[in-house]
Parts: sequence; structure tokens; C-alpha cells
Amino acid sequence: MSFPTNEALNRIYGAEADKAEERYRHLEKMFGESFPDAADKESLRYFTAPGRTEIIGNHTDHNGGQILAASITLDTVAAAVRTDDGLVRIISEGYRKAIEVNTLELEKATPENTAGSTALVAGILTAAKEFGYKIGGLRAYVTSAVIPSAGVSSSASFEMLVCSMINAFFNSGEISIAQYARMGQFAENRFWKKASGLMDQMACAVGGTIFLDFSDGVKYEPVDFAFGDLGCDMILVNTGKGHADLSEEYSSIPNEMRKAAGALSGILGGDGSGSHNLCEFPAETFYANLPAVRRAVNDDRAVLRAMHFYEECARVKATVAALEKGDKEAVLSAIEASGNSSWKWLQNTYVSGEHNEESVALTLALTEKFLTEHVPEEGSAQVSRGVTRIHGGGFAGVIMCVVPHALTEEYVEFISPLVGRENVYAMNIRRVGAAEV
Repeated sequence: MSFPTNEALNRIYGAEADKAEERYRHLEKMFGESFPDAADKESLRYFTAPGRTEIIGNHTDHNGGQILAASITLDTVAAAVRTDDGLVRIISEGYRKAIEVNTLELEKATPENTAGSTALVAGILTAAKEFGYKIGGLRAYVTSAVIPSAGVSSSASFEMLVCSMINAFFNSGEISIAQYARMGQFAENRFWKKASGLMDQMACAVGGTIFLDFSDGVKYEPVDFAFGDLGCDMILVNTGKGHADLSEEYSSIPNEMRKAAGALSGILGGDGSGSHNLCEFPAETFYANLPAVRRAVNDDRAVLRAMHFYEECARVKATVAALEKGDKEAVLSAIEASGNSSWKWLQNTYVSGEHNEESVALTLALTEKFLTEHVPEEGSAQVSRGVTRIHGGGFAGVIMCVVPHALTEEYVEFISPLVGRENVYAMNIRRVGAAEV
């Protein structure tokens, strides 16, 4: 293989192709310095996997719901080469310790004796083997522009990058995108003990905007949409606090939704256990039995979160229909309504009891104020206003702002004193998912 062609870089990065070429030249250089005996330049192969944005469908995947998601223009990239020694060794820029997993002794790389990114790689390799795919040794140098611990799926981006290397080096491209996602989920569930769904992995792996349906396994359909179609930029604002210590808050959402589903099951004559998902029951059945569900769960937040699930799934479907009709204002209104539901019903813009640390809610409030007071001049944008919402898991991390082009620079200047200019990212949706470049 040779260095990525201009055509390949343009296809993936568009106007940012020149900057991308600099990154790949850096990869080439650092790979050579890190693995001087591994291969010459002509043997190197290059890979990319984007982060993701969730447009509508906040916290619905784990209960069998629907989501509108997309890959973003921040990505994780690698220069890599296959080896014959069975050892997977990955150096990730900015981290002292290399990731090492011996595929010839994979049974020794267990969830109990691995941690961090090493655990993810061990989990993906284990999944590939259990799913019937081939694995082997490789060397890779990786660098990432995906914001870590901030709700844009830096971990899923890395996972899908590793999957793409395993696919290219050992399986002749036969592993499907859906299997990529399942391998990443397997790694997080088994090796990180994180009860993640498949949304993050699918959105990073597929590329572009996709409609995801988790009601019966995982199904997806491409959707023709980018924020540029609205005359807008997508701006992600990292509000500060990371996600590292929020496992209990994240777990409470699917658990409370399942508690409501279990209560409804019991009311309808089922087993009443917490193993049910809300997707098993129509929205009208839930609302018809809401008073009884409330009494059974004795937890109003669980009821509100179940309401969010049903309304959010309906919003996803309505938004896909609006996109097909070209109804831009309806799309904006749906994103705005989704954000309000996350804030008021799902309640994942802050950690209960920590009123001194509400950086997400504060940034959302100031952004709403800005967007209310700043409207593009007539004819300067395809839409008349901007909207904002929590992004990703919530409680901390990132908010998403859909801002008309004419207001982007002004908004960035407005919000930067609060969060720091380095934490404000203007971007768009990327058409290419996890792939060899």
C-alpha cells in the first residue's frame, strides 16, 4: 500500500483534505520512529474512524428505541502494518504505555487482568474470535481528534478503528458494519463492564446520517442529511467536567426505564420483572396505564423517563419524515423539542444533588439566551434561528448547537469566555465511516 491519495483524502475530508494530509504524514513519521523494524513505508496501511453525533434519540437505544445519528468530522486515524508474531501493539499518541495483546495467548487477556484501552482491544479481539473471524499480530500508531470523555464517542471511534484493521488485515473485508458494532459492544460490556448499547458504534462505523432502530436487534437506514443543508453549522461545546465518574447516573436511566416497563408488564398480566424494555409496549398502552405504573414503581422520575422514551422515538420518526419532505423548520423544532425533553423529562443535564456543578445546564441556558436574542438577517440563512440540546449521555460533557452560518463566529466568541475557545468545535456530518483510507 502507499500513502493516501489526494482523491481518497478529498472523499473523506473535503475542504479539510490538506490538514488531513499533514496528520497522515505525521502518522507515517511517528510510525517509523515507534516501530523502526516493523515495515517500510510502502507496507503501511492507513485507517480512519469518526466520532459521532446524536441528532435525536437521546437514551432510547438501550430500551429498543429509535435514533437519528451521524458520524462527525472529528476522527481517529492510524498507520498500521500486519505482522506474523501474533502480537498486537498499538501506540496511541499522548499515552505513555503501549497497548499490547498477544493473540496467541488471548485467553490470558481477561477482563480481570486488563484495563483501559488494552481491555477494549482484548475485548474486540476476543469478540472477533468468538464470532468466527481471524485475528493476528499488527503494529499501529494512532492519533485522535475526537474529544475524549465528552459524549462524542471517542472510545467507539477507537473500537471501530481497531475493527477496520482486523477486517482489512485478516478477513479480506468480510466483517460487516453491524458486526463491527457488536464487537465494540462486546468489548465494552464484557471488558469494561459498561452496559452500552450499539448506537455509538453504529454511528461511528457506518458514516453519514443514519436512522437506527433497536426494537428487534439493530437495523439502520441511511438518511440524506447534513447540517449544511439547513444553512447551519453544528457546534459542539465541551462544558468541562468529563464522564469518568458518572456510571451510576448513566445506569439509572435504562434501569428506571426498565423498571417502568416491568411495572407495565405486571399490570398487563406479565411477569413484572425488570428484564422488559419499553419497546415491548405501545405508547398508548403505557399512557392508558400511567397512573397504575406510577403507583407500582413509586418513582416519578422513572415515569418521566419512560415518557421521554416514547415521545423521543416518535420525534425520530417524525424528523425522518420531515427530512424526506425537505421541511427544515420541522427538523429544527424536533431537535429543540428533543433537547427540552432531555432537560425536563429525562433529566440528564445535571447530577441530582450537585447544584454547585451544573455546567451543562448553564451552557445550555446561555446558548438559548444567545439564540433567542440573535436572529440572522433575512436572506442570510436557510433557516430563521438556531437550536441547542444536550449531546450524548449527558450529566456532563458536551452540548450541541445548530447555529446559522451567519451567527457561527459570533456565537463562538460569545460562549468561549465561559468554556474556553479550545472547547468549542464547529463541524459538520461526515459521509465516510470506519474505513481504510
